[in-house]
Amino acid sequence: MEDEFAKLIRRINPPRVVIDNDSCEDATVIQVDSVNKRGILLDVVQVLTDLNLVITKAYISSDGGWFMDVFNVTGRDGKKLYDQELISYIKKTLESDDHFVHSLQRMVGLVPSEEHTCIELTGADRPGLLSELCAVLTDLCCNVINAEIWTHNARAAAVVHVNDGRTGRAIEDPERLATIEGLLCNVLKGNNDLKIAKMTLSPPGVTHRERRLHQIMFAARDYEKIERSEGTVVHDQNSRPRVVISDCTEKDYTVIIMRSKDRPKLLFDTICTLTDMQYVVFHGVVHTGRTEAYQEYYIRHVDGVPISSEAERERVRQCLQAAIERRCSEALELELRAEDRLGFLSDITRIFRENSLSIKRAEISTKGGKVKDIFYVTDVAGNPADPKIVDSFRSQIGPGTLQVKWNSDSSSKPAEQTKTISFFWGNFFTFPSFLIKSCS
Repeated sequence: MEDEFAKLIRRINPPRVVIDNDSCEDATVIQVDSVNKRGILLDVVQVLTDLNLVITKAYISSDGGWFMDVFNVTGRDGKKLYDQELISYIKKTLESDDHFVHSLQRMVGLVPSEEHTCIELTGADRPGLLSELCAVLTDLCCNVINAEIWTHNARAAAVVHVNDGRTGRAIEDPERLATIEGLLCNVLKGNNDLKIAKMTLSPPGVTHRERRLHQIMFAARDYEKIERSEGTVVHDQNSRPRVVISDCTEKDYTVIIMRSKDRPKLLFDTICTLTDMQYVVFHGVVHTGRTEAYQEYYIRHVDGVPISSEAERERVRQCLQAAIERRCSEALELELRAEDRLGFLSDITRIFRENSLSIKRAEISTKGGKVKDIFYVTDVAGNPADPKIVDSFRSQIGPGTLQVKWNSDSSSKPAEQTKTISFFWGNFFTFPSFLIKSCS
């Protein structure tokens, strides 16, 4: 009855979205007014984030039965939004009752699928892990269609779409899936005592892929501190996100204030984590400067109670820090475009491993027989990648194009390479040593 009543109220008071290019000098202002419902803030932020928009400011208010938010946004180029097709899409999507149907390419858990099987992987991170996983999938004649891989605090998580390399269809045979699971879990376990290695099929229903990765990493408790092995870089604590949690006794809220380096998708990551931890943001403000972002939220648990213990306070602090740090922003970004083939990803990741480069995060996509892979890499100790090693790839990999995007804050950025560089790699596709055995 409550659900039907909520639907009635929403039909009587449908969402209203106003997109304004006049009131702000340097950003497009998007105002969203709607009947309040649980998770609506994340829904809106997710739509804007999936469109690769940059949220420079946000004002959040959802106390009572009404949701009123204002977002200042730009494109990745820092300019206002003038594309009428894009503006119409934003308005139509945010005013609809089913935000998610418009961005299925970022969804997992679409069960069943005839084109691919969606698997989720969790394990202890180590240099070369992705290379070993890809080698196993290639040996099992599994072709990786799309994937996203995150690592943080010695944990690794991945959502991977695979199909049968022989038929191009989803893998459904239970025995074959059991074999894949057993071999992948053996790789994920390695020699580490962390009992987090597992492979599962994505659960039924629709879940945003990056939100699912946050959930997997949270379940693996990547927010907990672990002992660092020798040779691993321990980053300056002053560079970590600063999270201060206090009480607002007058209004019975918990106040969270965060300061961190600004980066794309920062707002999505923090709101996603608070939502999945069962907290509701009633009021908030977000400001971003040239390098730093400021976020302030007034929250309660979904049961209406603010944070009541120091242990809970510390857990929320650790989880928010982890949410911000999971997208490695200090690594070197490499973008590869090439023709797809079975085993391509296995070969590429093997060459990373052989050159002592560690993949901290990766986004794998295939469309129309073309590969677009983005890798974020450091050396095996977590230090910035050596430009000379990147340059050495040219003699090992073939006619794909590699774009190298140097982090402006990285000390390893060479003076003569401040712009995007394209390398046309050697003869990767013609060397016999790289041939893949046939799937028989």
